[in-house]
Amino acid sequence: MVQKPPMSFDATVLTMFPEAFPGPLGVSLIGTAWREHGLWTLETVDIRGFSKDKRGFLDDTPAGGGPGQVMRADVIAAALDSVEARGRPLLYMSARGRPLAQARVREWAKGPGLIVLAGRFEGVDQRVLDARGFEEVSVGDAVLAGGEAAALVAIEACVRLVPGVLGQPESLSEESFEDGLLEHPQYTRPRTFEGHDIPEVLLSGHHAEVRKWRQAQRELTTQAQRPDLWAKRPAK
Repeated sequence: MVQKPPMSFDATVLTMFPEAFPGPLGVSLIGTAWREHGLWTLETVDIRGFSKDKRGFLDDTPAGGGPGQVMRADVIAAALDSVEARGRPLLYMSARGRPLAQARVREWAKGPGLIVLAGRFEGVDQRVLDARGFEEVSVGDAVLAGGEAAALVAIEACVRLVPGVLGQPESLSEESFEDGLLEHPQYTRPRTFEGHDIPEVLLSGHHAEVRKWRQAQRELTTQAQRPDLWAKRPAK
């Protein structure tokens, strides 16, 4: 058995569906870093186990009326209180939250881990979010059936930045969002595919020209795909 390193990134997910995990977190280099090297850990807490209702209900009708059900504050609080916080940020995956951003991910990845609440139904009673200091985070302008998929995204974004998880950490420096730009296009063999060739500069062996081409492509891609990011770039 591999000994857990003195410092690791520990993720805990509060969910109604613990069977949704580890999902993609259990495969490839990220899965190996967890299962074999202990560079990070994953724990799930089944919220349903904290219902005091004899039928196991953990939701109720919305105050003020309306469709659907709302997850109860007391049940969520009990589930959270069963977890050792250790100073980890509390995230609630929500379509109304602030967009998940690489800068924030980098901050989380340097810390002890995350506690992530994956909601269901119409959402979670606002009082427990406010009382316990949850940060609401969105992974995109779309509504999901629950927070499990979004939790996977947030955790994977952090874990891949933990030292030792990826085989080539130097590759992180030119990825999308690391400096406000998107990543440049990538190519590999065959040289010609369905009439499309690899750009000649990438086959030239001139590393300075390759770097120049890649930087130009990053700028063009960002302007075309994410004009909002391009607009935030400082003027040269």
